[in-house]
Amino acid sequence: MNQPRVFLVDDHELIRTGIRSELAGVVELVGEADEVAAAIDMIIERSPDVVLLDVHMPGGGGVAVLRAVGDARPSVRFLALSVSDAADDVIAVIRAGARGYVTKNISGAELADAIYRVAAGDAVFSPRLAGFVLDAFSLEGRHLEAGDVDPELDQLTTRERQVLRFIARGYTYRDVAVELAISPKTVESHVSSVLRKLQLTNRHQLSRWASERHLL
Repeated sequence: MNQPRVFLVDDHELIRTGIRSELAGVVELVGEADEVAAAIDMIIERSPDVVLLDVHMPGGGGVAVLRAVGDARPSVRFLALSVSDAADDVIAVIRAGARGYVTKNISGAELADAIYRVAAGDAVFSPRLAGFVLDAFSLEGRHLEAGDVDPELDQLTTRERQVLRFIARGYTYRDVAVELAISPKTVESHVSSVLRKLQLTNRHQLSRWASERHLL
């Protein structure tokens, strides 16, 4: 396979410099941008094979770039590259059209491999992030198949749904924290929010609520 033509979008010069160094001679870098509007214009103009896209930037972030370029250059593939591993961020960019999502602690060799795979049409995710995507879309699929809309479930964020499912399966706060790479205090905060939104008082009621909806 020929070297893929890659465009880099990140609002931190230090990050862009490091990526350029890691990918030198491995891919063909055809440009870079540090803000949303310029990224959109230059990607449409240069039509790269793959865009390495930061998720959080002023002016609408990676999602804004995805939506604008997707209409004008549907053949361009996007690989999100972010410090964030939050489920909501992952789901948002995948919904907007990204073919993959990896975190910035990835090695240079792993990043190059991910770019080549995306250029070839594969979907690429860091292992733990793939679980977020599968959980979110399998859950939506079950509701769509049932022709069902659950207003109580719909008010929960993606992260809250993940925490709910672990708690309902009997995981401790510490176990959930390890699974999701967050602190036990954050897990406790999510559980409190879920209980409040669902108007439940304890985790036993939460387990029964989840079981009734076949979420376990």
